[in-house]
Amino acid sequence: MRRISIFGATGSVGESTYDLILRAGGAEAFQTVALTGGRNTARLADMALALRAEVAVTAHDDCLPDLAARLAGSGIAVAAGPAAVAEAASRPADWVMSAIVGAAGLVPGMQALKTGATLALANKESLVTAGQLLLSTAARHGATILPVDSEHSAIFQALIGEDMSAVERIILTASGGALRDWPMERLASATVTEALAHPNWAMGPRITIDSASMFNKALEVIETREFFGVAPAQIEVIIHPESIVHSMVAFHDGGVIAHLGAPDMRHPIGFALNWPARAALPVARLDLARLGSLTFRAPDLRRWPALRLAGEVMAVRGLAGAAFNAAKEIALDRFIAGQLGFMAMAGVVEDTLARLSAETRLGNAASGLEDVLAMDHLARIRAAEAADNRAGG
Repeated sequence: MRRISIFGATGSVGESTYDLILRAGGAEAFQTVALTGGRNTARLADMALALRAEVAVTAHDDCLPDLAARLAGSGIAVAAGPAAVAEAASRPADWVMSAIVGAAGLVPGMQALKTGATLALANKESLVTAGQLLLSTAARHGATILPVDSEHSAIFQALIGEDMSAVERIILTASGGALRDWPMERLASATVTEALAHPNWAMGPRITIDSASMFNKALEVIETREFFGVAPAQIEVIIHPESIVHSMVAFHDGGVIAHLGAPDMRHPIGFALNWPARAALPVARLDLARLGSLTFRAPDLRRWPALRLAGEVMAVRGLAGAAFNAAKEIALDRFIAGQLGFMAMAGVVEDTLARLSAETRLGNAASGLEDVLAMDHLARIRAAEAADNRAGG
């Protein structure tokens, strides 16, 4: 029986993964090693009971008593805190879903790779902050990384059987998020509620706001550079409001292979779960005649400065990705808390990168995970200072 773990089980990607596991037979078809979640201990406990998990872990120490009470007498072990999440990731499994949002997903993902597992990677921050470390760890331990972002899954599928030397461009599509058609002068006053109103995708709140600011796409651009090994100049972003074409690969003979599908994360998750085979999935089938047309346009870098910053990060490489992601997370926290304007988020990230460039050698390659975590820590401090300065100004 296949052994699986889901990290970030109670988030949107985790819920979709859980749905597919249940549809494929649940506890009768899979042996669930570990499930981890955040503060929604009621949901985490229900999932653990349904899948008969060996261990359920909440990332928050103060949530442990409630989780323990809900699972009392079930035989399911419980634990709490980042160290417990990492320990759960070190338990051998055949397939691991990495769906923890943000830099917090890096350590458990690395631990899972050390067991030789197939890592279904929805945590794009891992490749952004420590791409080369992640890939070298996978190679060293005979592990496999499968991309679960809809864009990178699309690229991965388009490249099956192809020679990377024939690739001319990789074209990432972006919906543009909730605010894509707003006048520029209104963006600075956008609220959290307005940024959360995504027209196509049902996602968690942080990634939905990142979609509106295009920081999510900026991370995906860097992720593309790291995972597929292409030059930054080969990566293109195009706005595609319908979210039907998930990405494209253009070849040097002029041909382009596109991956199309309904905007449903269960497709890339299901592809990773069943790879290298394809299985029937409960997703909507496209009716192209009913759709009628698909539209595309170039992104406006004034509206989405995150894309320009991603280009600068790729030019520096080294620890710049870790700094970029950490600063983005702090800026997002401040926006959600009402302490920073929507357009000021990019300013905080830019200020942070400029200061760290003056203080450190951002281009230095990480010698180990400790270097990445140290930069992450320092960048959060500098980003908080930058956010205070902008809020005070």
